[in-house]
Amino acid sequence: MGITRRSALALGGAGIISVSAFPLGSAFAMTTEAQAFIDEFTGGADVVEGGVTLTAPELAENGGSVPISVLADGAKSILIIAEGNPAPKIITFNFGELSGKSEASTRIRLAKSQDLMAIAKMADGSFKSGIFSIEVTVGGCG
Repeated sequence: MGITRRSALALGGAGIISVSAFPLGSAFAMTTEAQAFIDEFTGGADVVEGGVTLTAPELAENGGSVPISVLADGAKSILIIAEGNPAPKIITFNFGELSGKSEASTRIRLAKSQDLMAIAKMADGSFKSGIFSIEVTVGGCG
């Protein structure tokens, strides 16, 4: 029995529906190296999403020099992670009592399009995070 064009289209449609019905959580999971840096920074504590503003261009034509800024009112330190880089830990900003605002900006290198994550350690010992997606046209780590 041969497969007709109609049955092949029906099977393909069923495959697309079945894939879209189940979330792909493991496909977007944090790499083990990036997760190790996060666990080291947080000591394994829970991280609450929100409270950190990460700003960068949505489209970076050159991944060799991407401007970013991060703001987390009341933070003692902020860790920046770029999971898609060969070395995912980018930088940790530390703020003293006389810092005023817990805000910093710099330029970073990105290997490819990816999500940046900022995790802030707050003065009360809690942790907050923010994520920003960047599309990179030409990678800068390589």
